[in-house]
Amino acid sequence: MKTPHSLEARLALENGMVFHGRSFGAATAKTGEVVFNTAMCGYQEAITDPSYTGQILVMTAPEMGNYGVGAEDIESGTPCVAGFVVRELSRVVSNYRANNDLGTWLAAAGVPAISGIDTRALVRILRIEGALRGVLSTDASKSDADLVAMARSSPSMAGRNLAAEVSPDRCGGWTEDLGTWAPVALRPEGAPRFRVVALDCGAKRNIYRNLVDRGCDIVVMPHDATAAAIRAERPDGLFVSNGPGDPAVVDATIRTLREIAGEVPTFGICLGHQLLALALGAKTWKLKFGHRGANQPVRNLLTERVEITSQNHGFCVDEDSLRAAGGEPTHVHLNDGTVAGFRHTSKPIFSVQYHPEASPGPHDSAYLFDYFIALMESRKPLSLQEMKAIQAARTSSRLADETLASAR
Repeated sequence: MKTPHSLEARLALENGMVFHGRSFGAATAKTGEVVFNTAMCGYQEAITDPSYTGQILVMTAPEMGNYGVGAEDIESGTPCVAGFVVRELSRVVSNYRANNDLGTWLAAAGVPAISGIDTRALVRILRIEGALRGVLSTDASKSDADLVAMARSSPSMAGRNLAAEVSPDRCGGWTEDLGTWAPVALRPEGAPRFRVVALDCGAKRNIYRNLVDRGCDIVVMPHDATAAAIRAERPDGLFVSNGPGDPAVVDATIRTLREIAGEVPTFGICLGHQLLALALGAKTWKLKFGHRGANQPVRNLLTERVEITSQNHGFCVDEDSLRAAGGEPTHVHLNDGTVAGFRHTSKPIFSVQYHPEASPGPHDSAYLFDYFIALMESRKPLSLQEMKAIQAARTSSRLADETLASAR
C-alpha cells in the first residue's frame, strides 16, 4: 500500500503547465488560486492564515519543514490553504517545541502538498502571467489534460466572498492565555482597559494577542454584524480584520462600516483596510500576483520612515478614489507604489494593507497597535507629531528589548 509520501503528485495550471513531484500531504485533489510567498520561514503561520483560504501556496525558500509544527505557532484552528508547494521537504525535524512534522500535519487536515518541483520556474510563471488557477492532485487516474481542464473550470478569486466562509457565526469574547508570547505587558498596570469590537473576516490570532497585550478586551463578532449590534456592545474602538477573497463583494460588512466606521475609533488590517476604503466610497482592484511575504518594504509618508513588513493580499485600494472619498494615504508600498495604508482626514479611521502583528515577520510596524490605543484615548484623528512620537517610542522600546535579550 502506498503512503502519501510515496505517491506522485501533480500541480496543473490553467495555462496548461503541469509540474510533477512527490506528495507529502493528503491523498486528494484540491483547486485554488496559485500564489507565492517570499518569506524564508513561517510556513506554519502562513498555512493557518485564513487569508489564504481558496489558495494553493507556493513557498519560494528552497526548503520547508525543518522545524516541524508547534502548537504555539498557528494563527487559526486548522490549516487554511487549499494546497502547499515546496522545492524540498526537510527529512529532519529539529525543534524542541515541535509536536508534529509538516507532512503528517497537512495530511491529517486534508491538505494536499507537493515537493520536488522547480519552484523558481513556477514563481517566474506566476510573476509573468499573474496568479493562476490550479489544481494539486495525487489522483493517478486523471491525465494531465484532465487536471488542466479542472483548473480552468475552478472559480476565480475575483468575485468570491470567502470572508463569509471563514468568519465566526456568533459573537464571543477572545480570552486566549498569552502564555510566554508576551512576558511583559505593554500597558502600565492600572491603565484603563478598552473594549474593542472585532469584525472577524478571518482574523489571525496574533492580532488579538497584540490588542490584548495593550489592555484591550476583545468582543469578536461575525463579519455581517449590524451597526446596531456593534453599538449595543458600547465599544471604545472597532477593529476590522484580515481575511480572504474579493473585498468588493463582502457587501454586509461594507454596509455596516458605511454606517458606523469613525463613530468610534476604527482600525483595519489587510481585508479590513480594503473594506474600510470601500465603505468610504473608494474602489479596489486585483493585483497581478499580490504581495505575500515577510520582507515587503513600506514607507510611512507621515514620518518618512521605511518599514519592512509582513504582507498577504491580492487586492489593493485605488488611490484616486480613496482621496476623493476623504482618505489620505499614509503608507506606500515601495516595490510598486500602491497604497499600503490610509487615514480619514476628519474621522478617527485608519488602516494598513499589511500585517503589523507579523507572525512571522519583522516587528517594525507594531507601533500601529499603539496608535490605535492612542486613537481610542483621544477619540479624534491624531496629529503628525503624535504619530511620530508613538512610532519613535515604540522603536526605542523594541531596541531596548533587543539589547536586553542579546545581553542575556
